[in-house]
Amino acid sequence: MGIPVGCAFFKISSNMTWSAHTTVATVVEKDGRFLCVEEIDGDRTVINQPAGHLDEGESLFAAAVRETLEETAWHVTLTDYLGTYVYKAPNGITYVRHCFIARPDRQDQDAALDTGIIAAHWLTREQLMTGNFLPRSPLVLKAIEDYLAGKRLPLDCITHYLDQASEMT
Repeated sequence: MGIPVGCAFFKISSNMTWSAHTTVATVVEKDGRFLCVEEIDGDRTVINQPAGHLDEGESLFAAAVRETLEETAWHVTLTDYLGTYVYKAPNGITYVRHCFIARPDRQDQDAALDTGIIAAHWLTREQLMTGNFLPRSPLVLKAIEDYLAGKRLPLDCITHYLDQASEMT
């Protein structure tokens, strides 16, 4: 026996255009410091992990590595999956943020940083918590706390199947 049409448990809507924004972020730690970006968000200067939107046809892994390079000039190797974070921003947009952990490999001294990025910084947890830095969202500090608490998932918990001709990775 199914749920009767019109039941209070669900709402039928003809407007099915809503979608969340899929983003990636990367927690990169070296010697007790975290790679952060100082960036412009509207009329504010904020701190964030290297992060950005998933491009069409791109794997979450490739997006995380690309965004880290574009925003910080650091080449990284993903090591773990930290988790999925869902956030409804003050602007009404819902973001589904896939957060990764990465090892810093090398910095590209000649790379230009993405538009809107002021600088990349290596900051301690204490520096991030002092209030001298405005986090872009609550997810910035939550990701650091989850990382420090030892939360980790293997990268193979994510399966990409982007086209029928490709292997699942």
